[in-house]
Amino acid sequence: MARAEAARQDGIDVVAVVTPNHLHHPVAKAFLEAGIHVICDKPMTTTVEDAEDLAALVERSGLVFALTHNYSGYPLVRQARAMVAEGRLGKIRVVQVEYPQDWLTTALEATGQKQAAWRTDPARSGVAGCVGDIGTHAFQLAEFVTGLRCTEVAADLSTFVEGRRLDDNANMMLRYDNGARGMLWASQVAPGHENGLRLRVYGDKGGIEWFQEQPNALRFAPFGEPPRIVTRGGAGSDAAAAHGTRTPSGHPEGYLEGFANLYRDAADLIAARMAGSEPDPQAALVPGVRDGVRGVRFIHAAVDSSRRGAGWVAV
Repeated sequence: MARAEAARQDGIDVVAVVTPNHLHHPVAKAFLEAGIHVICDKPMTTTVEDAEDLAALVERSGLVFALTHNYSGYPLVRQARAMVAEGRLGKIRVVQVEYPQDWLTTALEATGQKQAAWRTDPARSGVAGCVGDIGTHAFQLAEFVTGLRCTEVAADLSTFVEGRRLDDNANMMLRYDNGARGMLWASQVAPGHENGLRLRVYGDKGGIEWFQEQPNALRFAPFGEPPRIVTRGGAGSDAAAAHGTRTPSGHPEGYLEGFANLYRDAADLIAARMAGSEPDPQAALVPGVRDGVRGVRFIHAAVDSSRRGAGWVAV
């Protein structure tokens, strides 16, 4: 397909790679080598070596590579990022992020359920299960909103379901490059949680909290003042939220629109690259190949740390 499309005068400009993890690297590489832009699911690859290989290829080619960490496309996630960047929270001290689900509480993979089967298979998922599938989202969300880089992790990975070959729960401590400290919990065996991605960030001037299952509200608590709720498109929201807003205020907006925003951003980057013009600065927020490398490094650092008895390991 890559060769055929590259040879056509009306060939595709971009391909979306939404296969199981083990196919991301060979498929993305084939299209990049054919001169075709790539939008890829996360985690970007199953090994650090393959991640660095794709990064080098993207940087040599000048092509656009977008990674679908779709939660970074939510309007109030972008609002939160802007608020941190503006200094409204002050110096960040504490980062708490969690992502609990319950769909793998039993051995669902043994029933033939396709999504469970490949996500719990080391040959297709890679060295991690829960950490690679949803822990990477939590890791990326914390870095995206705070602008900080996690330098070290101390991870305790568990496999609670008998016979399962990869982790289904992870507890981690995090160290950030500005001295901030964090905690990350990811679980797919937490009954009562469907898709409970939640982020809390605290600085010396205030704190924020965002919950994926109620994505149109952001709790902002300036120190010494009553907490307030910022709503998507409502009072207190700004241009960062407006750029990602697709539906009228008060109407539900979330998961699908988050993907749509990333695809639009990727399209803006590709169109600007083809035209030799500057893209919309907001489009530059779409996660890229280097975010993908960080995600893969995070996965391997967490697995390594857990194998060492939850000792600190550099990302």
